[in-house]
Amino acid sequence: MSAHTGFAVWITGIPASGKSTIARSLVEKLESRGMRAVVLESDELRKILTPSPTYSPEERSHFYRMMVLIGDLIVRSGVNVIFDATANKRSFRDHARSLIMKFMEVYIRCPLDVCIKRDPKGIYSQAASGKATTVPGVQTPYEPPINPDVTLDGQATPESAADIILEKLEYLRYV
Repeated sequence: MSAHTGFAVWITGIPASGKSTIARSLVEKLESRGMRAVVLESDELRKILTPSPTYSPEERSHFYRMMVLIGDLIVRSGVNVIFDATANKRSFRDHARSLIMKFMEVYIRCPLDVCIKRDPKGIYSQAASGKATTVPGVQTPYEPPINPDVTLDGQATPESAADIILEKLEYLRYV
């Protein structure tokens, strides 16, 4: 393993729990310390890896294996990775933990009703109208982490959440 290996932080939670906003804040804080970080956002990667997604269990499994592989390659090249992805099954995130030596799982706990009110991408309204049928936490089970490295309140400010993640990264000596 290279001495320049980066670390990975997987931010998970149900849709609209605050993953992307916290990821952006974390990147800003890392960059202010002179550290590079790449965000692997599932919505953006899907446009390339599964441009016509069905969200079937098989497709999700394949997609997350590819996402983890990409993240692992980036980490091994010395760049830090932030996974911004629901990854509704623990096994998806556990796979990343098994491959990436410096790995941290962050769980955003946020009540479903708060996420529904936020709904920036219209996911929950699509589920309610029947246009979406596999929304994690609604029609598809979401398996929260059993022992996440950090658990955050999805109603806290993104800046304070990013600070908590940074404290844990320091404690683990990743930064």
